[in-house]
Formats: sequence, structure tokens, C-alpha cells
Amino acid sequence: MSPDGNGQSSRSFPPLPERLPVDVFDSHCHLDIVDTPVQEQLRSAKAAGVTRIVTIGCDLPSSRFAVDTAAEFDDVYAAVAIHPNETTGISDAVLEDVARLAAHPKVRAIGETGLDYYRDWAPKDDQHRAFRAHIAIAKRTGRALVVHDRDAHDDVLRILEEEGAPGTVVFHCYSGDAAMAEICADRGYLMSFAGNVTFKNAEPLREALRAAPLDLVLVETDAPFLTPIPHRGKPNASYLIPYTVRAMAEVKGVDVAEMCAAIAANGERAFGPW
Repeated sequence: MSPDGNGQSSRSFPPLPERLPVDVFDSHCHLDIVDTPVQEQLRSAKAAGVTRIVTIGCDLPSSRFAVDTAAEFDDVYAAVAIHPNETTGISDAVLEDVARLAAHPKVRAIGETGLDYYRDWAPKDDQHRAFRAHIAIAKRTGRALVVHDRDAHDDVLRILEEEGAPGTVVFHCYSGDAAMAEICADRGYLMSFAGNVTFKNAEPLREALRAAPLDLVLVETDAPFLTPIPHRGKPNASYLIPYTVRAMAEVKGVDVAEMCAAIAANGERAFGPW
């Protein structure tokens, strides 16, 4: 897979980037579908200065994987949920299973949950019901809420207000504009930026990042998706976060060490101490 610092690379993964000056973490990664063993992913990430990872559940099998992996590896936390695209006909029993998984001490978030109007894979009514149920689970368990919001900004913000948001809300792979970033900032929601903030056509996303307060910013890979420039089109993994962090620092007009320190502090505030 990814290089381990010894010049080894395979399966078309990009080479190891320059290590970050301050350790950060990947707030959103799918360790189960990155095409390499978890232990190797963690080793490569650590070599790049990415020492902690939150692995995300999208259905019951991936949520169970997240819990088991977090239990096995000290540097991994889990998030558990049913992705909005998987909510067609969702039952109370499935939601109860999510709540049971959330009780594990290495589960630090409920997610990814939310709304997806880009892919019409689940009826809106089912998505809304599931989102409201996940919000309730997050509040009941004291976990952060990791929000998937694709072409559904108004309804996501509205439902969070109607239900009463949990103490910590993270907009995963933030996709809103600068005006929405100001709304999120007013409400204290964290905004997590992925590799697409580096894309040439992503100026509106960079404007949103400029509007986001430094103390409400996180970074993620969403690996194996959204590989940052200059390796767009290659498979993504946590060790490639330095490209995104350096681009974010440039957008925010701060040095890389300051950006890293902010991300690390925000992440610990959101997901708890390691």
C-alpha cells in the first residue's frame, strides 16, 4: 500500500509526503474500505504526522468493524451510524443496534448520519427520520454527531435546530458556502475539510474555509475518496493529509504548525482525549 518511509510503495498509492511539523489526526476515514491492512495504514499515517484516526460507520457491518478496530488499536476511535443513503425502510431495531454500539468507550461519535439529496437512493422521509433518531442517540450517549450533508444544507440546519443539536456537531467533508460557514460558526458547529479543498475548481469551498474560525476547523481524508492535489485520481489514505493541511494553512494565512495545532486541539475537544 502506502509507503512506510522505507521507499516501499505498491497498488498505485502515492509516495509518502513530507511529515507535518505537529501531529494531527484524520477526523473521518473509512479504514474498512481502504485497500490495505489497518496496521499498515496506521504505520504510514504516523510517518506523515497523522497519529490518530476516526474510522466511520455507514451501516451495521461497517459500524461493527469500526468498533472492533478501535478496540484493537489505541490510535483509532470509532463512529457508528446508518448513512442516509442506507436508510430506506430503516427499522427501530437497526437504530437500537446503533445505540448499543455507541455505548462502547472507543465510540466517540454518531455518524455518518444526515441527508443526501444528490443521490436519490433513499426517500427523504426515511432520511429525515433516521437523522432525527441519530441526533437523539448522540445526545443520549454524549457523543459527537458527524453529519453527512450533500445538497441538503437547509434541511440539515433546520432539523438540527428543531431537534436541538448535540453538544458537538461536525460537518464532515464540509460542502457549504461561506454564508453557511458563518451560520455553522454562530452555532458552534465544527467544519471538517477534505482533499477536495485543494481542487482547482473548489474556490467556493476555500471561501468557506476562510470564513470558518480556526477553532472550528478539522481535517479529514474520507479515504479512500477525495485524494488531494497533486495525487487526485489515486487512492486516498490518512498519510496523505499533509497535502490538505498545507493547503488549508495557505488559505487561512497561517503557518502549517499553527494549523496543525488548531486541528489537534479541535479534534480533542470534539472526540475527547486519547
